[in-house]
Amino acid sequence: MEPIPGPHPATLDDEVLLKDCDVQFGRATGPGGQNRNRRDTATTIEHRPTGIIAAATERRSQAQNRARALFRLRVKLATDVRTRTHHERHKASELWRQRRQGRSISVNPMHRDYPALLAEAIDVVAARRWDVAGAAGVLDVSMSQLAKLIRHNKRAFAQVNRGREAQGLPRLK
Repeated sequence: MEPIPGPHPATLDDEVLLKDCDVQFGRATGPGGQNRNRRDTATTIEHRPTGIIAAATERRSQAQNRARALFRLRVKLATDVRTRTHHERHKASELWRQRRQGRSISVNPMHRDYPALLAEAIDVVAARRWDVAGAAGVLDVSMSQLAKLIRHNKRAFAQVNRGREAQGLPRLK
């Protein structure tokens, strides 16, 4: 997919992101009790500009499933959509600067900030032609910390390794 201009969709506020999405509710099958089987609690969200879809059915509450589906959508957007950035003059986002502690960047992959941080990290790695060490320098973190952030998500990790292999670089471990 070609890099898009503007802010990464994974970094947008919920209201702004949802303006570009179709949200559907339905019934989920399987265990979960009466509320799950009799109420439209299953949630599917499609990001119209990219066609990326995320769903959640595991909770009995429509609101909880909507929140889980939105988080999953943000993670998929972070891994699959690239935004344009300069390979050397990238300016770290305010969120990145707030979360960085020295040369470390620490975030739980289930935390609300994770998709935005992952999107920024992969954007810079892709702009650097999959050079993780160079991207770490641009983002002012250690290579091991950047690799760890990416490694938390199997899909992102596989994407970076595919990019590295295409450039003749060794896979991250």
